[in-house]
Amino acid sequence: MGKEKLYTLIKSPIITEQTAQLGEKMKQVVFKVDLSANKREIKQAVEELFKVEVLNVTTSIMKGKTKRNRFGAYKKSDYKKAFVSISEDSDIQFEGIN
Repeated sequence: MGKEKLYTLIKSPIITEQTAQLGEKMKQVVFKVDLSANKREIKQAVEELFKVEVLNVTTSIMKGKTKRNRFGAYKKSDYKKAFVSISEDSDIQFEGIN
């Protein structure tokens, strides 16, 4: 797989209180990824981009919420979350967050 494809698979890390607890307890990191990405591609992308050993990848598709404003109703886009388990000796630091 090309480097360009790897950079486009992972869109952003999801950083909330819940994901921070996952990171401390279970050594998991949560990413927002492309809807077409599969687990093998996500594993390869995380290993190459962050130089860590990935043990497991779990994905879930989050349905976009329906929102309303004065012009009517609209739907936010669906997105895919990837829960990536990394080895105990590996660590991913996001700049300005940890």
